[in-house]
Amino acid sequence: MTAHNRVQASGSAAPAAQRAAMFGALISASHTSTLEQIPALVAEQAGRVGLRDVLIYLADLQQEVLSPLIAQPAPAGERESGEISIEGTVAGRAFQHGRILPASARHPRRWWVPLVDGTDRLGVLRVTAPGADAETLRDMERLAGLVALLVVSKRPLSDTYARLVRRRRMSVSAEMEWRLMPQRTFATERLVVSAVMEPAYDVSGDVYDYAFEGRAAHLAIFDAMGHDTAAGLTANLAVTTLRNSRHEGHDLVRAARRIDDALTAQFGGERFATGVIATLDIPSGELAWVNCGHHPPVIVRRRSTIELEGDPAPPAGTGLHLPVTECHTQLQPGDRLLLYTDGITEARNREGEEFGMDRFADFLIRHQADELPVPETLRRLIHHHLDYHEHRLRDDATVLLVEWPGTPYTRKEAEALTGVPEGSAPPPSRR
Repeated sequence: MTAHNRVQASGSAAPAAQRAAMFGALISASHTSTLEQIPALVAEQAGRVGLRDVLIYLADLQQEVLSPLIAQPAPAGERESGEISIEGTVAGRAFQHGRILPASARHPRRWWVPLVDGTDRLGVLRVTAPGADAETLRDMERLAGLVALLVVSKRPLSDTYARLVRRRRMSVSAEMEWRLMPQRTFATERLVVSAVMEPAYDVSGDVYDYAFEGRAAHLAIFDAMGHDTAAGLTANLAVTTLRNSRHEGHDLVRAARRIDDALTAQFGGERFATGVIATLDIPSGELAWVNCGHHPPVIVRRRSTIELEGDPAPPAGTGLHLPVTECHTQLQPGDRLLLYTDGITEARNREGEEFGMDRFADFLIRHQADELPVPETLRRLIHHHLDYHEHRLRDDATVLLVEWPGTPYTRKEAEALTGVPEGSAPPPSRR
């Protein structure tokens, strides 16, 4: 009797032993597998619990389409066979909202399952299942969670992945930036961080960064001068110096000075970067930041925006050695903190009208009321921004958004905010 028949004989839910065997076999085989081998491995082992015809679909860089993970993707700029639009499809809705959805009335046993690494959206799984009971749905969700971990562990060494998620050729500078930055979304029970960046294939001087250290969340955004490879090198050096300073235990003022020194030493004052570096004390909501000639941070509070005031230092790389001031403010529960580059607010449409802070904030406020996951709100923001400028951006546009709840989220609240499928495991214990 095959594994699939044994599952059918015992009902739609797989026995615990078969479930354990599936996950154990996947983990064991993954140690010596490439990314290209993962789809066949997953399809084979999922049959142990009655999940058939499993296909892995990954979102492209701009999160417009979902493409099947295959060994030889189409060349950059060509449509992938079998790709699915994120807008207007069931698979796309599963990706956008983080929900397991039935494919259609014609395929009642086929499901689309969000593929999420932590809270970072990767794509979806297509799964055919014998039933839709709670245990089978949990099997699909857990399988998707393991597949996401496998994809993320294999993609740094896979040129196939890099080609699959691109829809056109990428500049060398953009290649540097995407390799440098952390994943686009991360969340804990006390914080949600999400970011977007455009133009995805030609970005040259914008970068964002974040990291966690105990009770602190470190945040940064930089906008290097120029639109060439040198701008990418400038931004790369700024972020790397910042990280080195954090690892050495330096405060924000010392880090800002070191970034200025590093850029001045490398480029002799001919290249600079504006930026904001910040530290948020997560339990208390106290925000400290240093502004290096950049747009100040903005807080979206209820239905209004607050531009944070503080004395800016010169852009990093000018070598002026002027005073650097560390500024402070107190967040309120539910605040959204925005760090952004001028490509968002100052870009103009054909009539010469700027996108502006009012449009920027209004979009976020309206979509917050729609209760969309934070990364989906930013995905829609950047597509709205591109539409406003008829997809002809003259400058990089980057947003780093931080949502601070004050009191910890419940597990379901955190899942809803980030588009993670509703879990079945017990919530983590509170400290």
